[in-house]
Amino acid sequence: MSGNTAGLDFYDKTDSRLSLALKGAFDFVFALLAITLFSPLLIVIAVAIRLTSPGPVFFCQKRTGYRGAEFTMFKFRTMRVNDQADTVAARPGDSRVTSVGRLLRHTSFDEFPQFFNVLCGDMSVVGPRPHMLSQTEQYRRMLSRYMTRHAVKPGITGWAQINGCRGLADTPQRMQQRFNLDIWYIRNRTFLLDLRIIARTALSILRGDPKAY
Repeated sequence: MSGNTAGLDFYDKTDSRLSLALKGAFDFVFALLAITLFSPLLIVIAVAIRLTSPGPVFFCQKRTGYRGAEFTMFKFRTMRVNDQADTVAARPGDSRVTSVGRLLRHTSFDEFPQFFNVLCGDMSVVGPRPHMLSQTEQYRRMLSRYMTRHAVKPGITGWAQINGCRGLADTPQRMQQRFNLDIWYIRNRTFLLDLRIIARTALSILRGDPKAY
């Protein structure tokens, strides 16, 4: 699915070659360092998933990315293998979520494999979160300019997430709030803002903020 990309340039501010190169280099180096430094923990997580729940270690899912293009996003598998994983997002108290998966979601470590997406060039460290293809269609019906949030690469974390917009956006009001924050980021993004978002994300994880499930 290529998506309706009409109007993307409306919010796609012009970046200098230097700023684009800086962000690209930062993304690559940051992702490589994160994977290297946390590799022992990643192995422990992989073993825990295999020992506690039958199925693959990784959950691979098509998401909507830069300018509406599809890409395959990687996560640690947190749910029991089921037929609805690609169409129905997890909710609080979802019985599909495993005990290990619940811990991974609470700490956001289920998202860690997305650093491989950053190395592949499909994602950035910071940017609007990518949605499932079914969610993209749903949100496009909610908001007429929804696809404009794909004017930049999707991120592992973002301005919306550090401002409380995590989990389901299952009402027009919640999606509008998230969309507004995503558009604010797109129009005001800088390297220093990215560093600020990363720092606040790290502090949130260290504090154990219960914003995921």
